[in-house]
Amino acid sequence: MITASSRPVERGAPRVISTGPVAWGRKNLFNSWFNSILTVVLLLILGSVAYSFTTWAFTQADWSVIVANFGNFMTGLYPPDSYWRVWSVLGMVMALAGLTWGALARNQKSLFGRNLLIGLGGVALFFVLLPMTRPYMPHILGALLLLVGGAALGQALGRKFTGAIKWISAGWFVSYFIALYLLGGGPFFGRGTMSPSLFYSIIVMLGGSLVAGWQLASRISIPVIPAWISKTILFLVGFIAVYQVLWRLPYALNLDFGLKSVSTNNWGGLLLTLLLAISGIVLCFPAGVLLALGRRSKLPIVRALSVAYIELIRGVPLISILFMGQVLIPLFLPEGVRPDRVVRAIIGLTIFSAAYLAENVRAGLQAVPQGQSEAAQSLGLNKFLTTALIVLPQALKTAIPAIVGQFISLFQDTTLLGIVGLVELLGISQNLLASPTYLGDYKEGYLFIAAIYWIFCYAMSYGSQKIELALNTDLR
Repeated sequence: MITASSRPVERGAPRVISTGPVAWGRKNLFNSWFNSILTVVLLLILGSVAYSFTTWAFTQADWSVIVANFGNFMTGLYPPDSYWRVWSVLGMVMALAGLTWGALARNQKSLFGRNLLIGLGGVALFFVLLPMTRPYMPHILGALLLLVGGAALGQALGRKFTGAIKWISAGWFVSYFIALYLLGGGPFFGRGTMSPSLFYSIIVMLGGSLVAGWQLASRISIPVIPAWISKTILFLVGFIAVYQVLWRLPYALNLDFGLKSVSTNNWGGLLLTLLLAISGIVLCFPAGVLLALGRRSKLPIVRALSVAYIELIRGVPLISILFMGQVLIPLFLPEGVRPDRVVRAIIGLTIFSAAYLAENVRAGLQAVPQGQSEAAQSLGLNKFLTTALIVLPQALKTAIPAIVGQFISLFQDTTLLGIVGLVELLGISQNLLASPTYLGDYKEGYLFIAAIYWIFCYAMSYGSQKIELALNTDLR
């Protein structure tokens, strides 16, 4: 038996550790005769595929369908004379993205490193070289400048004001409604979607419920209402006020601010795909978290309703829910209330994705040790604070890969909306490729939209990896 003390002691100079691509290749690809043969065979196969694809792309493919219809791929049938609205929305999003980036990186010494500047320059050069994006170069370069300028401003604000990130988050919330107003030229739900009587009835019922709950709590001597309840009430009241000012008041005073109304029937392409995906993601996340907590609740009715919803929705295909959303949702609303087709599609996506997201969050909740809850309760935290401050953050951190995977699936599921009449990215591609002018250009068209889907899906995956790395405190 050889022990540590009986091993021969190496003498002489220390071993030289080789680094670089050659050393990495010897260690990982050519460390044995079998791996060397396998590496050579795979390289030959991949080289042959890359050569065939490159030859086809530069000598045989006809990319005129992309160059001539780039605007249609991006915005569908949106009026060309109103493209400035789309560019305004893009500029607003890029500016907010830069502010968020700078505020989160406020503690970094150098915000723009060498690799980052090279990457930004590469992106700008890529858009310059593409024939279909050259006509829009001033707008694209302006959007990149807004991103960089917003990042510098966000870092300065983050260092000066501790609550800057909260105001930026509020800006993201408000920007969603501003974008809808810019794109539609008026309230997104359309004129007359919700009658004034129904709207004020909802306000009265909501206010009456809050007042009744407050009075009941005071009569049965419940302790002082927590601050989060009062903040929730203020948020609801503020939301109603904002709705009245931004959505109802312009119609009441016949104000259009010079914006021509653009029907959602003209929305399409990547614009509609992103709107549906972002709206579905934002709405399904809180719904999924509440369903997951409801399924683990000790209240039998809440748990039964949550389980019934999750199992029922998971047992039905998405296309069925989309069809039911387009046909059945108006039947459950009062007469004269008919939501827009886009709104019904968002509701269908939210209903479907919330059920799957609930199971992902529930898996994260089950991964949190029971000792975490017991330790929080021993410190005097009640059930609500224990769940909100201790259990749920750890569960969401554990479930990040599954949650982002569900978001990616939701983004890809928007392609099914073409069946119910919405011309999203895949739908507008099918319409363009059906034209006699572009018959036979299927490979080019579908390869283009496949690249777009891959870019956005990979961006979400890469972002989730960065979030996991930032939240992985166990390795620090």
